[in-house]
Amino acid sequence: MTINLDLNQSDTKAAEPWYQPSGNEISLFEQCHQHQLAVMLKGPTGCGKTRFVEHMAWRLQRPLITIACHDDLAASDLIGRYLIQHNGTVWQDGPLTRAVREGAICYLDEVVEARQDTVVVLHALTDHRRILPIDKTGEHVQAAPGFQLVVSYNPGYQRMLKDLKPSTRQRFVAMDLDFPAAEHEVTIVGHESGVDHATATGLVALAERIRQLRDRGLAEVPSTRLLIAAATLSRSGISLREACYAAIVSPLSDEPSMIAALRDLVDSSFI
Repeated sequence: MTINLDLNQSDTKAAEPWYQPSGNEISLFEQCHQHQLAVMLKGPTGCGKTRFVEHMAWRLQRPLITIACHDDLAASDLIGRYLIQHNGTVWQDGPLTRAVREGAICYLDEVVEARQDTVVVLHALTDHRRILPIDKTGEHVQAAPGFQLVVSYNPGYQRMLKDLKPSTRQRFVAMDLDFPAAEHEVTIVGHESGVDHATATGLVALAERIRQLRDRGLAEVPSTRLLIAAATLSRSGISLREACYAAIVSPLSDEPSMIAALRDLVDSSFI
């Protein structure tokens, strides 16, 4: 389990995680936080879901605990467990329990990767009760003020593999995020990588051409994250074509015919 804890968000000197809004997602999230509503972020890989949560934690001045979900994630990984020490056993809170006690924002990234029996432990936190039952200790932890549960997943990738149960989905306010509009994506690529406007514009135009292949044999389309990686390599002295081959084409496919088609798109985009 990968857990990232940033418990210093209340420090006003912390650097703001830069985020380019694409709609009213900031005000919607703020209202959800104010009214203690759990949030589900839906969107393709690399469209900015995690950065958005980081930005909102900074904006709301709340600690942030991020958990990367996977199919071996057990309920005890979230809630906690007894540890054996030299003088006996000691209970240790898991990341979800710490978030509940401390009033943090708890972000479960790619929540559908977790087992269904693990996801069920979230239910009592997402309704009017706002409690976390800990069966092993007999404790019912009441969520501290400021606690908010946020989950994310990629519906395009998951619809053929896994999905959340309706009883879980309907406990969240869902926010649909997507790749930014072209002008916003150009701004993001330029800001994050430092490349000039023309290079960022060319990379975004290439991405839009490749994204049209979504239903033509390409399972995943290039994310904003991949564009930033290509731009970063280019700014470091790698030719733009080579940067695109390495950071965009190769991560998207292993199929020789698809790789050839993607390389042709790169070559025609950057003559």
